[in-house]
Amino acid sequence: MRNVVKAISILLLFFILTACSEDEVQPEDRLAQYIDEWNEQNFTEMYNLLADTSKETYPSEEFIDRYEKIYGDIEVSDLAITYTVPEVEGEDTVPTSFPIEVSMNTMAGEVNFESEMTLVEQETEEDTNWYVQWDPGFIFPSLKDGGEIGINTVEPTRGQIFDRNQNGLAVNAAMYTVGLQPGLFENETEEKEQIAELLDMDVEAIDSALSPDWVSDETFVPLKKVSMDDPDYIEELRAIAPVVIQETTGRSYPYGEAAAHLTGYIGTITAEELEAQEAGTYGQSDLIGKRGLEQLYESRLKGTRGVSIVVTSENGGSTPIVEQEVQNGEDITVTIDGEVQQTIFASFQDDAGTATAINPKTGETLALVSSPAFDPNQLTSGISQTLWDELSNDEQNPLLNRFASTYAPGSTIKPITAAIGLENGTIEAEEGIEIDGLTWSKDGWGDYQVRRVSESSGPVDLSDALIRSDNIYFAQKTVELGSDAFVEGLEQFGFGEDLPYSYPVAASSISSDGRLDREILLADTAYGQGEMEMSALHLATVFTTFLNDGNMIQPVLEADEELSQVWQEGLVSSENVAVIKDALRQVVAASNGTAPEANIDAVELSGKTGTSELKSGQDEEDGQENGWFVTYPSDEDIIISMMVEHVENKGGSHYTVQKVADIFEQLN
Repeated sequence: MRNVVKAISILLLFFILTACSEDEVQPEDRLAQYIDEWNEQNFTEMYNLLADTSKETYPSEEFIDRYEKIYGDIEVSDLAITYTVPEVEGEDTVPTSFPIEVSMNTMAGEVNFESEMTLVEQETEEDTNWYVQWDPGFIFPSLKDGGEIGINTVEPTRGQIFDRNQNGLAVNAAMYTVGLQPGLFENETEEKEQIAELLDMDVEAIDSALSPDWVSDETFVPLKKVSMDDPDYIEELRAIAPVVIQETTGRSYPYGEAAAHLTGYIGTITAEELEAQEAGTYGQSDLIGKRGLEQLYESRLKGTRGVSIVVTSENGGSTPIVEQEVQNGEDITVTIDGEVQQTIFASFQDDAGTATAINPKTGETLALVSSPAFDPNQLTSGISQTLWDELSNDEQNPLLNRFASTYAPGSTIKPITAAIGLENGTIEAEEGIEIDGLTWSKDGWGDYQVRRVSESSGPVDLSDALIRSDNIYFAQKTVELGSDAFVEGLEQFGFGEDLPYSYPVAASSISSDGRLDREILLADTAYGQGEMEMSALHLATVFTTFLNDGNMIQPVLEADEELSQVWQEGLVSSENVAVIKDALRQVVAASNGTAPEANIDAVELSGKTGTSELKSGQDEEDGQENGWFVTYPSDEDIIISMMVEHVENKGGSHYTVQKVADIFEQLN
C-alpha cells in the first residue's frame, strides 16, 4: 500500500511540474509579443519589452522618439515583421536567438532586411521573464554602429506641351528670379513701391515675403519669376538697390492670351487641392496644373520625385538604404496649330466670343479659342490682387472658358434640321411651300410669331430656305416632322450626350429637360433658338457629316490619338449631302445669301450663318445678339466655327462672317 501511495505522489508531482513548465513564458512567446507590437508600431510597448542592458544603453527618447520620427519621416507603411524558430539540439533546449525578416514600404520604395534577435532571461521583482536585446540595427542594419537617417530628393522636370508643329504651348524656359536682399534697402518705402509696380505686385505681398523669422539682412528673398526677353526691363529692376536677380527656370506660355484657356497655367497647390491628392504625391509648396491642358494632363506632366533614404555617418559618408529614381514628366503633343490658334484669337480684337477649328477629315482639333483672355504667364509667376480683381470683375469675363461652354447656335443648326427632315421624308429637296409675309403663327400660339429676315419671291424650297436662312420654312417643316422624330434626329447628331473628347466640353442640349413638348419650343428649336445650346466644337463636328458622305467624325486633341474615327455613321445619304453642300456654297456665293463677306478670292468658302437672340420676349428690342458663322474651304481641310457676342449693333452675323473671311485671307 505504501508503494502505491508513493507512486501516486510521484505521478502528481510530475503533473504539477509539467503544468508549471507549460505556464512558464518561453523566449518565443516574448518575441511574438514584441513583434506584434512592432507590426502595430506601438513603440512604447516595445520599449517596455527591452532588456535592462538595452534600456541603459538606449534611453526611451533614443528608442521611442527615434522610431516614431524615422518611420514618420520616411513614410513607413505596410510594415511586416516575421521570425523563424531555429532548430536546437536536445529536447530540453529552447532557442533564444531568432532570425527575423523585416519588410516595409517607404516614400522611396520597398525595404527588406534580415537580422537576428536575441532574448535574455531577466529576473524582476514580480517574476522571471525574457526580454529583447536591442540596438539601432533593428531600425535599419546600417544604423547599428551609429549614424543618422537622411532623405535626399530630386525634383522631376515637368513635361512640356507642344502643338502639331512642335511649337511650344507650355514649356520650361530659362528665366530670372527677382528677389530682395533686405540689408540693401536705402529708402525702403519708396523702393518697395517701385518694385511692386514693376513686378505687378502689391506692397503687402512684398512685406509678407519679408516677414518670416528666417529672413535676415543677407537673405535672398525671392519674389517673382520674369522672362529674360526684355533686357531694358531687367536693368530697370537691377537699378533698385535691394533687388537681386538670379537665373532659374520656370513655366512659359509662348502664345500668352491666345491660348490661355487652352493651356491653363500652373500655380502653388492650395490646401484644398493638397487634401484631394493621394498622400505623399505633393508637398505644400509644389506646383500643380490649375486649368486647361496643364490641369487635364497633370498626372502625366508632373513626373515623380526622386527619393533616396541613406544613413549618414559621423565622418560624412553615406550608405544607401533604398532609392526611387526621378521620373521626369511626359512631353505631350496636341493637334492644335499654334498659327491658326493665334490668328483666330487676334481676329476677335476687343470682342468676346469663341471659335474652334478642326480638320473635318481626320477630326484633329486645330484651334480652341476663347476671347477675351488672361495672360497665363502672369498667373503662374504671381499676379497682384489688384489685377486679379480686375480680371474677376471685368464685365466681359476673361476668366470664362467659352470654348468649353454652350450657347444658342441660331441658324447654324438649320443644315442639321434639314438633314433630319430629308432623311425622315418630311422635307423633299425640290418641294416648294408658299410662305407669305415676314411672320407666321399657328392657331393656339396666341401672340407668338416666327419671324424671318427676308420675304421670298415664290415658293420656298430647301435650298432657298438655307441660302436666305428662312426661319418660317424650318419652323413649319419641323412642326410637321414632330417632336419625337426631331429629338431622335438631334440625339443621333450627339445632342444630350458628352462629346467623345479628351478635353471636358459641356454637352450640347436640345432643351432644359431634353424634350420638346411644346409646339412653340419645337418650332423655335428648328432654327437654333428656344432652349437649344451647343458648344462651338460640337457645332463644327456636326458639319463634318456633310464632308464625309454622311458620317460624323469624332474630334481628337492628342497627336497620337487614332484619326478619322467615325462618331456617328450613316446620318445622311450621299444624295441629301449633295443638296445641303450645294446650298451651303450658295450661302456665300449667291446674291441673296447671308454670308457675302466670305465670297473672297483667296479661297472658295461654303458655310452657314446664324444669329442667336438672347431676349426675354419677342417685344424686347435691345436684347443681346450673338453672331455665328460655320465655314469650310473647297479643299475641305478645315472647318471654323466662330461666335461673336453682342453683334446687335454691328451688323449681326455679317460681323462674324467678315472676321472669319479675314482669317482665311491670312491663313492662305
